[in-house]
This record gives sequence, structure tokens and C-alpha cells, in this order.
Amino acid sequence: MINKRLLIKHLLAHNDENSFYDKKRKIDISHKEGKAKFLKHVCALSNSNPKNNSYIVIGVEDEDNNIVGVDFFDDSKIQNLINAYLTNPPIVQYENIPFPHLPDDKVVGLVTIRAIDKITSLRKNIWKYYGGSVFFRDGSMSMPKVFDVAIKDTNSKIVEAIENNAQNNIEHTLNGVFEFMNTRKDYNAQYKVFKEYFVVCWAGQKKIVKDEVFFSRVDIELINEQVRLFFSALDEVSISFDADSFKIIEYVNLGFQNQNKYYQLEETNIRFENNANYNIETKLLFEPPQYDKKVLHHIYNTNNAILEKLKKGLSFTKAEELDLKNLPVTYLICYLNLFHDAIDKLNEAKPYLKKHSESLYQSYKESLRILRKVKYS
Repeated sequence: MINKRLLIKHLLAHNDENSFYDKKRKIDISHKEGKAKFLKHVCALSNSNPKNNSYIVIGVEDEDNNIVGVDFFDDSKIQNLINAYLTNPPIVQYENIPFPHLPDDKVVGLVTIRAIDKITSLRKNIWKYYGGSVFFRDGSMSMPKVFDVAIKDTNSKIVEAIENNAQNNIEHTLNGVFEFMNTRKDYNAQYKVFKEYFVVCWAGQKKIVKDEVFFSRVDIELINEQVRLFFSALDEVSISFDADSFKIIEYVNLGFQNQNKYYQLEETNIRFENNANYNIETKLLFEPPQYDKKVLHHIYNTNNAILEKLKKGLSFTKAEELDLKNLPVTYLICYLNLFHDAIDKLNEAKPYLKKHSESLYQSYKESLRILRKVKYS
């Protein structure tokens, strides 16, 4: 089993960007441009390295390889995005890798791309790239090219050596467990060993509501691979496990005018096998709250008026401050109730929400995360 933190260190230490490895300061697949560029790089790496894993490391400064981290990226549906836009899509996995020197809410993103030994191309137009385009790596660049010859396998031995040097061992596992338990000791830190091999650590603030146990400020890590499976300072989750599996159900708090309700968002079930393998299955549980259209029209128009005042830098009344606090969530609810322009308004509000306050910007990012899960499902 590969220790993903070690793998990232080996990639950064021994390789410039090449035909099997790329690094990014950040990616943004919430907009067409960012989504198109990400798909281009996945396509190019898949085509240029058809026999091995390729990698994109996210959260690293390009000039000096300084690891600065990015937000935890909870997108279990990224394969659906790949399948929708690429012909002969590779198998793509996005993992969140914690590093000890980073703040709790920052990780390094690791995208693993496994080609299927067929030429991958864009299935349809996106941004300025045309459907049918084929990309390859040219040094550190992903470039469109005409495919006319078979791709030579020049990377197998290099990739194999890097992955072998990143294999886990008992020392790495024990260090990872102690590191987690010490760092998260104020949040009811626990661990469990599955199948005498896998170690899952988790922590969170515990509360009981109507005989049900929930956790907030949750951090869950698979220590063997140094992969963060879940992290949130906002959401509440329920956790259950048996000898073979570990299950998380994630809840979101949505509503208007202090009449909020918890809705199940997604279930993640990690099943551990006897052959030292594991599978992660996710199932969307979310059913959007439905509201009277007349009420929604009033709320939507109020949001638009608040957004205009925010853009102009005007002051707000106490009632308007409350509306502003709920603006990302209310735009999300409007969109889920078929107000299609609401998502454009939410994206338009992004820079102003970020400038206004960190908490408001976090609410914006949380709304987009929910939307991403629903959309890619």
C-alpha cells in the first residue's frame, strides 16, 4: 500500500513536470475555464503515459515546490465529470493528503490518473477547446497534437521506482496514528484497526440529538495511505462501523428565516477486504427542500437587492445583515427549486462575499460543494 504523503515528497524531490507528473498551485472546476484546463491536463497525461499511473499534485508553488496546501476537496463524483467530457476516459481519483506543517483545514490534493491504453479525447466543446481535441504532454505543457503514431512507454521503470519507494511500513503507520491522536486529542480522537491491516482514525465534537449521536468538526483519515477521507468544520455527520466497514452519513443544514432543517446529503461506506484492499462507495441521499414559488420569488428578489448593495459597498440594516449571512444558502435553495439564474448570481457574488468576511466566503464554498455533489450525481 502506497503512503501518499511519501509519494508526493518523492514526486516533488526527484522530478520536474513531465509526461507522467504535473503540479498546480490550485484548480477550480466550478467554472468552465478551470474545468476545461483540468480536463486538458488529465487528457494529456493519460495519452502521454498509457501504461502507468500519472499524477497531478495540487497545493504546491511552481517556482520552489513549497507546499502551501489547498482546501479539502470533497468531490467523490469527479469520475462522473471525467466520463461526461472525455472519450476513452481514464480512471481518475482525487485524494486529500494532510501534511503536519499545514493548518487543519489545508491539505495537498493528489490526482491519480490511470489510462486505459486508448487515446483519450474531448467528447464535446468546453471553453475554448473543441470536441474531438487530443492532448499530449510536451515537457511540462499539455498541448493539442495530431495522433499518428503509437506512444512509446518510457516511464514504467521510473514510475514503478517512485511508487516502490513510497510503500508504507509499520513505522509510518504508527507515526501517523500518534500524530493524529496528539493533534486531535481535544476532539474525542479514536482509532480502529480493520482486517488486521487498515487503521482509520477519526475525531469530532460529539453531541446527542433525540438519542442519535452526531459529530461536528470532523476529521477522518486512513492512516495507511495518509489520506484524509473527510474534513469539515461546519457539517455534522453520523459515524457507524462493524468488523468490515466504516460508514459516514453527512448532513447539511438548510432553510429560510431561522426555520432550518437537517437533510442527509451523502453516505460514504468504506469496505475493507481480506486481501489488503478496500473500496469506497458513495451514495447521494440528498432530496432538496421544496418551497412555494411565490415565497421563493420574494426571497430571490431580496437576495438580488442585497447583492447589489454589497457590490456597491453600501451599509446594511440588521435585517439585511441577516439576509446577507444567508445569501449563499438561499441562492442554492432557489437554484434547487429551478431558479436557474440563481447559480449565476451566486458565482457573481463570490469576490464580494470573500471581501466581506471569511465566514460568508466559507458559506459560499459550502453551497458550491453541495451543488457539485448534486450536479455530478
